[in-house]
Amino acid sequence: MLFVGAAVGVAYVIWNVSRDLPDYKQLAQYEPPVMTRIHAADGSLLAEYAEQRRLFVPVNQMPKQLIQAFISAEDKTFFQHSGLDWMGIASAGIRYVEVKLTGRGQIVGASTITQQVAKNFLLTNERSMLRKVKEALLVQRIEQAFSKDQILELYLNEIFLGLNSYGVAAASLNYFGKSLDQLSLEEIAYLAALPKGPNNYHPFKQRERAIERRNWVLTQMFDNGYITDAEMKAAQAKPLEVNPRPFGAQLFAAESFAEEVRRELVDIYGKDKLDTGGLSVRTTLDPKLQIFARQALARGLIAFDRKRGYRGPIDKIDVSGDWGAVIANRSVPDDVAPWRIGVVLEVSETQAVVGLQPRRKADGTLPADRERVTVPLALLQWARAYDDGTKLGPEIKAATEVLTAGDVVYVAPSKDPAQWHLVQVPDVEGALVAMDPHTGRVLALVGGFSYGRSQFNRAVQAMRQPGSSFKPIVYAAALDNGFTPASVVLDAPIEFKMPNGETWKPKNYQEKYFGPSTLRRGIEQSRNVMTVRLAAELGMVKIADLAQRLGIYERLPLQLAMALGAGETTLIKMVTAYSMIDNGGKKIDATLIDRVQDRFGRTIFRHDRRDCSACKADRYDPNAPEPELLDVREQVMNPYTAYQITSMMEGVVQRGTGKKLLAVGKPVAGKTGTSNEEKDAWFIGFTPDLAVGAYVGFDNPKPMGKKRTGGELAAPIVADFMRLALRDKAATPFRVPRAIELVPIDAKTGKRAIFGTDGVILEAFKPGDEPPESTKVIGGDMVSADIPPSADGVTLVPPQPLPQEPQPLAPLPGTGDAAGGGDGLTTGAGGLY
Repeated sequence: MLFVGAAVGVAYVIWNVSRDLPDYKQLAQYEPPVMTRIHAADGSLLAEYAEQRRLFVPVNQMPKQLIQAFISAEDKTFFQHSGLDWMGIASAGIRYVEVKLTGRGQIVGASTITQQVAKNFLLTNERSMLRKVKEALLVQRIEQAFSKDQILELYLNEIFLGLNSYGVAAASLNYFGKSLDQLSLEEIAYLAALPKGPNNYHPFKQRERAIERRNWVLTQMFDNGYITDAEMKAAQAKPLEVNPRPFGAQLFAAESFAEEVRRELVDIYGKDKLDTGGLSVRTTLDPKLQIFARQALARGLIAFDRKRGYRGPIDKIDVSGDWGAVIANRSVPDDVAPWRIGVVLEVSETQAVVGLQPRRKADGTLPADRERVTVPLALLQWARAYDDGTKLGPEIKAATEVLTAGDVVYVAPSKDPAQWHLVQVPDVEGALVAMDPHTGRVLALVGGFSYGRSQFNRAVQAMRQPGSSFKPIVYAAALDNGFTPASVVLDAPIEFKMPNGETWKPKNYQEKYFGPSTLRRGIEQSRNVMTVRLAAELGMVKIADLAQRLGIYERLPLQLAMALGAGETTLIKMVTAYSMIDNGGKKIDATLIDRVQDRFGRTIFRHDRRDCSACKADRYDPNAPEPELLDVREQVMNPYTAYQITSMMEGVVQRGTGKKLLAVGKPVAGKTGTSNEEKDAWFIGFTPDLAVGAYVGFDNPKPMGKKRTGGELAAPIVADFMRLALRDKAATPFRVPRAIELVPIDAKTGKRAIFGTDGVILEAFKPGDEPPESTKVIGGDMVSADIPPSADGVTLVPPQPLPQEPQPLAPLPGTGDAAGGGDGLTTGAGGLY
């Protein structure tokens, strides 16, 4: 009767507990949170985003030795038992009694891998008899429904192994920087040692315990017959070498690009999908061009910053004690390496001795030795006194005039390892974008001097006045409406009476006027007054329409000053607009993302929207014609107009304000831009297959100084980048549309002339157009005009500040292109010298 009663009681408990058991069948639809991985165009890893750093790997793709290691460490009878290891449970029970009676030793568990799967997926970590009963019931059902390999696959992809690593594949990358099939035996054994408690066997904080546990796993593998005695001893003799992989941007100088991709993915799919969805993202980034872009922008900003003088040390400290400990905790952006922060220890007339910030060891302690470097007088002579950035103090004749003991400064290595430069982080900022003009694919993007210092992405977020870099849009609108490059506009003073009674008098940059000039001459020399006259003759509606079709503005105010680039926009929008001019007037959208695939490899986004149904053939037929991809891009600018304005912007480089681009040695078209009081300096240029734009300016706009123009600041940056990016490319001329007529004309008068004589150029005319027999001066009768309110209620009052643009200026001493080192691929600020 007692036995029957007990049996009934147990049956009731099992029945009662079984009613509340989780549905184990959900394991068949296991979709764990998986990290999203972002790759550059060449497949190299760019960044990872995840709540749990996990990579899912099928069990049949895991090394056999890895599985043997985990079985030896966690459940050596896994392939023999049916979910519960009764011998293990009995042994654990005896051990429990011994520990309680003697007070010595440690209690051991007897959970099988199947039990851990049940607990991790379906139950909680609650320590209670009820949870154990539920676990025992679940494992029986799991073992019946799933194969041993399926259970192992769930376990090895879910288990937490420290360093925010979930699953063996993520742990392999995060601890050793290797895929599973590249792991050595001792590395496999260390991973198998971690499930009992990753923090207990931390590779740095608990190094001895970690090695002891790893060696115990190797012993278990030998006892179970998985490895030989020689293999065991060889692996146990190896040191524990762990190199944690950084999380986030993986490519040097690509942080701004990666962050912008992250923002776009969050906008499209949401943060949860980004962090847990296991997306595979192929971006447009060219890693080589990205390094060139970062170097070119940094060199340009540093060169300009040095012309403004030395602003003094970062801080002052007492160097009588342990100066290394004082500066050890100062943060230094990773992306300014190999720059180092240091403190001046001694100064003489000829040099300064600087103590470098000590680098902490793996265990977090400081090394006993302190590094010291020398900064000779020759490498700090640039550091003349800073006087509001407009003028410099006297020339430096002694190091003591610049530095004193206790100054905390930045220093950088030179080509001579015994000598270091004194450097400072520029207070002026800028951005650079490089784009494929045919597709809108952003090949390189740099959002500022240092992402570690400021995460603001100036390439896509900064709203700036483009100044005269907007003028090609005005001239293109004119070419679309009956004007030709040889049309003549008066370059002479003009004034406009505004509705409020005030008078607006636009001026050329140097306040010089040159009389009747062709449109080509006006854009090459960036004449403001000519541009205003042309806009007044043409009408701002036509200019605004083209600017909006090119994506520069959503709605351009109908104000004459907008023709001079007074409206704010972003660098990436301007580069996209110039790309459409470059490609013959075809509509493109800038993109940083080529393709997005879900965790199963299905493409869920593709930037290239061309239809390729014929690409999906059932089998390959070598005799079948290649699939034809139709160009579905919208025509937003007349292709003849696009070539004409391209030809005119080639003249900007050859004879005008963009002469710094001649250093590229390839056909380049482009336009400089400078806003009022030199607050923004732009250059946007392109070759037949590459469009590049850069701007320089303070984040809180303020004057950069007289003659700090687009031609002097931004153009050398673009030239530096293009020279590196195109050095292995052939010099390709711009593609001339069919039916375009190239007619020799006088560059000043616009009349037909004899080719080969002085001042004669080949000008591009649309079919049916030709140079005029006589010159008609546009705006010749316009000296003063009233500006009425526009039809849509927008008053045509020019906003302030008004943009300006210079005539070509002779280069200042020392403003030649900064020299890069070697092949230009120096991955750090050291490439700036």
